[in-house]
Amino acid sequence: MAKESMKARQRKREAMVARYAEKRAKLKAEGNYDALQAIPRNASPVRLRNRCKLTGRPRGYMRVFGICRNQFRQLASDGKIPGVTKSSW
Repeated sequence: MAKESMKARQRKREAMVARYAEKRAKLKAEGNYDALQAIPRNASPVRLRNRCKLTGRPRGYMRVFGICRNQFRQLASDGKIPGVTKSSW
């Protein structure tokens, strides 16, 4: 489980990226890199990190499901993810 401060920081960055997305795109298209430097660093989408929606874990993230491998395994074993079954051979 990630610390609440890490999850809050991620939410703050996501909001900032959304707020400055249009302005960043316009400045990049114009080639005005001096003005682009003046925008806050957290407005860059590169600074976002994929995190588990349930626990906030940054590693082992499965993009298709939006959760980490640990939660995926637990939910799949409980039968809560449609179409996913434990394989055996």
